[in-house]
Amino acid sequence: MAVQLPPFLFPFSKKQPLLSSSSSPSLPILQRIMINFHPISCISTATATSSPARRTANYKPTIWDDSYIQSLPIEFMEEKYIDQRENFMEEVRYLINQQHNLTEQLELVDTLCQLGLGYHFDAEIKNLLSSISSSMKNINNLIENNNLQDFALLFRLVREHGIHNASILRLDDLISYFKKEEESFNLNNQLDVKGMLNLYEASFLAMEGEDELDEAGKIAMKHLKYHDRSLLSLQLVEQIEHALELPLHWRMSRLHTRWFIDAYGRQKNFNPTLLQFAKLDFNMVQNIYKIELQELSSWWRNLNVVRGELNFARDRLVENYLWTVGYTFQPELWRSRKALTKINSLVTTMDDIYDIYGTLEELKLFTNSIEEWNIDAAQQLPDYMKKCLTVLFNTMNDIASSFSKDKELDILPCLKRMWADLCKAYFIEAMWYHNGYTPTLDEYLDNAWVTISGICTLITTYCLSDDLTFEAIKSLEFYPPIVQYSSMLARLYNDLGTCTAEIQRGDVPKSIQCYVKEKNVSESAARDYIRCLIRNYWKKLNKEHALSSNYVKSFRKVLVDIPRAAQCFYQYGDGYGEPDGETREQIICIIIEPISL
Repeated sequence: MAVQLPPFLFPFSKKQPLLSSSSSPSLPILQRIMINFHPISCISTATATSSPARRTANYKPTIWDDSYIQSLPIEFMEEKYIDQRENFMEEVRYLINQQHNLTEQLELVDTLCQLGLGYHFDAEIKNLLSSISSSMKNINNLIENNNLQDFALLFRLVREHGIHNASILRLDDLISYFKKEEESFNLNNQLDVKGMLNLYEASFLAMEGEDELDEAGKIAMKHLKYHDRSLLSLQLVEQIEHALELPLHWRMSRLHTRWFIDAYGRQKNFNPTLLQFAKLDFNMVQNIYKIELQELSSWWRNLNVVRGELNFARDRLVENYLWTVGYTFQPELWRSRKALTKINSLVTTMDDIYDIYGTLEELKLFTNSIEEWNIDAAQQLPDYMKKCLTVLFNTMNDIASSFSKDKELDILPCLKRMWADLCKAYFIEAMWYHNGYTPTLDEYLDNAWVTISGICTLITTYCLSDDLTFEAIKSLEFYPPIVQYSSMLARLYNDLGTCTAEIQRGDVPKSIQCYVKEKNVSESAARDYIRCLIRNYWKKLNKEHALSSNYVKSFRKVLVDIPRAAQCFYQYGDGYGEPDGETREQIICIIIEPISL
């Protein structure tokens, strides 16, 4: 029978409260598809005695056996370690409150954050940075002393911690000072090089419209890239090479922490207390991860989802847990980590159903069942889809019920809607594939920022926040620009890393292929264009993030951590679909192997 576009109403409006009584407006993408897209006939091959032809991606099985996960030792939980960490915390609080000079204060804050200890001292760090950046005396001293190193570091720290209203630190001052500093830049002076390094790092927090900061960062990068490394200390060279590979603002924080603990220990003037504190804290937090992962692995094993008819789907529980550590690493965010690992595992199964296995007729019924959130509506579906829906509905009900018992708030309507939105977007991609249609880049991206499933992470994190209120649920928007920018970055990173493999197995064209066809350019040129989009969307995200102080804290952090985690997974290719390379090593160093004390 002929396939027709379904009359789905897409909900991706700029400002649409959850509890609105009106229907969601349709997304403009559907109008463009209707104009540019002429669906062909798709004849079902199913009969009473035959099954429809199915594709397979031949994904590798999981490399993490449940028995291995359950055997992971749980250490560093004894009372002596808890007491030792408390003593370290008191020592660091004393350090923060001591009368340091400005350079010492800034370097202490930066070191604490890069060692992964900043979350223990959020209030103290914000108070200190607010005090420094609101003092005209401090700002004038930085300018008078030609101190680009501290000026650029303060600028980055203030932006990283969202200190805007209290700060009198101005971008114009930084740019003006940089231009003066560049004229007298001395490659033999390590302080000048550190100043350029700090400016380079600060430039990645540029907001949309701050072109001068962007250009200053590019100039700083050239100075760092082409200077004579033999003139610098080995420790500074290591920092520069690490930064040039990937700026701090784009790195997954927990992975960077693991690297920085080792790098800090190689510095000549490291603080032994800070180093020991960082190692102990890392190991203690890692044990929380192990306990959670063991619980989640048992849950996944008992569900037995990716077996039988669903054995075509990727089995990536441990990788999904790594994702959640990428954007909710703090111990107190345990509820989000557990829920998001379950949700991401089901997202993967759904994605593979839409991408490689389901027929278009099945997928239409499947999408309707999810939109209606009614298992009875799925009776016409094949067993593998019924099984997936049962697990999905039960898991979401469990997550919502558990939260409701603790907080007396009903988040299930939010979870239902995010799944409906995701699956509608999946269905559009399925139609494109089954009808041999290559969308324009804009058409693709209008839909693809949803199919990357960032909305699931963001909505879930928002709904599981400890400080969530009924008013916050009622005013939740689906989906503001900041959600779209965060998700778009994750999509673009994904496409750069996975498009070749996905096209080879017959998936819908990704952004690179869409741009190649639309503009008649080479794949290399298309990749360069996508990298340019990534830089631009980071600027948009930085700006919206600076204006988003009204959002709950955990939600604000995840907004920038989603693209960081995506960059980590896809920097060297498809680290999710083919996780036995870099991803395996990242899991080992973050979740499995402790640091020697």
